[in-house]
Amino acid sequence: MYCDICHIHLCKACVGEHLSEFAKEHKIVPFEKRGSSTKCPNHSSKICELYCEQCDIPICVQCTSSTQHQGHTFVYIVKILEKQKSVLQKDLQELEKFIYPKYQEIASSIPVQKGTLKTASQKIASDISKHGEEMHREIDVIIKKLKSDLDEMDSKYLAAFYKHEEEIKHMLSDITQTIADLKKILNSDDMGLFSAYKSRNAEFRRLPPKLKVTLPRFSPQKIDKQHISVHFGSLSELSIKTKEQNYTMDSSSTEHCPPERSLIDVPQIITEIKTDYKYAETVSCLSYDDIWIRGNSNILKLYNLQRGLLKSIQTKSRNRAYDIAVTGNGDLVYIDKTNRTVNIVKNKEIETVVTLQGYTPRGVCGTSCGDILVALNNDDWATPSKVVRYSGFTEKQSIQFKDNGQALYSSGCYTKYISENRNLDLCVSDWEARAVCW
Repeated sequence: MYCDICHIHLCKACVGEHLSEFAKEHKIVPFEKRGSSTKCPNHSSKICELYCEQCDIPICVQCTSSTQHQGHTFVYIVKILEKQKSVLQKDLQELEKFIYPKYQEIASSIPVQKGTLKTASQKIASDISKHGEEMHREIDVIIKKLKSDLDEMDSKYLAAFYKHEEEIKHMLSDITQTIADLKKILNSDDMGLFSAYKSRNAEFRRLPPKLKVTLPRFSPQKIDKQHISVHFGSLSELSIKTKEQNYTMDSSSTEHCPPERSLIDVPQIITEIKTDYKYAETVSCLSYDDIWIRGNSNILKLYNLQRGLLKSIQTKSRNRAYDIAVTGNGDLVYIDKTNRTVNIVKNKEIETVVTLQGYTPRGVCGTSCGDILVALNNDDWATPSKVVRYSGFTEKQSIQFKDNGQALYSSGCYTKYISENRNLDLCVSDWEARAVCW
């Protein structure tokens, strides 16, 4: 055992005698968890068991009575620790699964570009030599000068790549160190380390600019002894430009994004998909590259951003699907308003999750745990609409009224759609575009 206050090792037999010293507080923990308690900076003999939300610092019980924290809100430090661990875990997952591989991909492309440069330069040098063989000895000096100019351009080109490569290596090193630091913090219970942690994921998301180089070209001219220097040919200017890259996350990775992630100022079009629908009405992301699309027909289509159409599914009833969503397990769910059913697509088989009586489904979404949320309207319009959570084929929860007893929706208009944000709060909207959060 170990006392985190007195910093001494204890066997189990000695714990009782150590605790009998009432002159000061003690904190006995298993030896492997030594150092897990955070000491109060204002009361050295006290352990920080609480957290002040206004001051954003850990405090002990004695601090709560001080004027510094008068009227403040206190929560148990264990809850804050769990919350911070969750944030750090999300940063770690994003770094390991998305950001680090992106940087590796960029770094691996640089040797290929350098190889292309070498091949292109060798061809240019060969063309210059062949053209020079047709010239008189008087132009040998010009040939050498042009080759020298080419070598100088190559040096600048390579220098730019080496600089770019070093910057990438430096960022990869920073990311590797950040991952190691995050793992170290997550394996610790020291609140001081969690409080001191500052996320750099936003910095790492800004991928380095991509070098855009216009290779020089050799343009031979007919031999003219009067103006041999001019007519022999010349090399075009070396052009080295950078092209900004924007890092985007797939739908599953947004669960790991910290809440402070900022939106880009100008939306970037990644690709365009041409569908056979007259109207493409709803999209739902299966992954970064694969998306389901619902249109004005009874066919649901899965598209890949690069390869196009992957598969088409006809609804079970041949009615037009009213809404679609992808569950946390990756299954497609759609609602059939005509026959009042909620259906799930597993591979190519369609199963009806539930057939409703007295209610019509209007919207559907999936949760991260694999459940389905369905917005329903009553047929008689007198009973308030409601949201039902289904786990498999079983109704798990029904929400029809707010805490104050009022109907869940703000108006008599039926629900247009239902969606779930990253914090798993339920959001609904009606035809009058009045947003209601529950």
